[in-house]
Amino acid sequence: MRATFLLEGQLGRILTGMKRWYLYLLTVPLGLVILAYLIVRWNFPINFADIWSRNNQVKNTQSDVGKMPDVDVNAVPKDVLKLRQVHQLRPLTEREDGTKIQDLPNGIYGFSMCSVVSLSAKRGNTFSLEIQKHDGIIYYVGYASDEDIEKYLTRQKNFHILTSPHSGEGASSLFEIPVEFVAKCEERPFKDGYLFDLFVTAIPELPT
Repeated sequence: MRATFLLEGQLGRILTGMKRWYLYLLTVPLGLVILAYLIVRWNFPINFADIWSRNNQVKNTQSDVGKMPDVDVNAVPKDVLKLRQVHQLRPLTEREDGTKIQDLPNGIYGFSMCSVVSLSAKRGNTFSLEIQKHDGIIYYVGYASDEDIEKYLTRQKNFHILTSPHSGEGASSLFEIPVEFVAKCEERPFKDGYLFDLFVTAIPELPT
């Protein structure tokens, strides 16, 4: 009987010791994890508000690709204003916005991409070219390099004029070319907008 009590006592001590080891095994790793978290938190604080803000800024930047802010009248280049005055052009009215080009009168200007099916009264959020209609002829108006414009002025054949809606490096000279002269117009993404690749196969004689 005494031996039985001694055995039960030893088993109890063994079980108690095992429980303590289990607690140590669980407590020590958990403590290390908490300690590591506190160290990282102390040395590299995380500002979730800043992360959220940066993510929104990236999304907004991506959504703005290919767009540009509305162009203020006061920001229109002097050479463009002068060209409009020379041809005595008026801006497209809001009522005429979206009207097919053939249904618009002479002496107007608006904005369009390559197709020039219809015109918009404002450039708006699209990086479009200015389109002018006068003397019964429809013109692309934009900026290109002097080298490309020289090809046009010397009436060469099978050449490209890389055209930008705004003056910039490599496209600093304003020019106009009848849409009828352009065999193909392609819109090429560039930075935050587009360049327009105008391909001219031959320059026909305009009626006089």
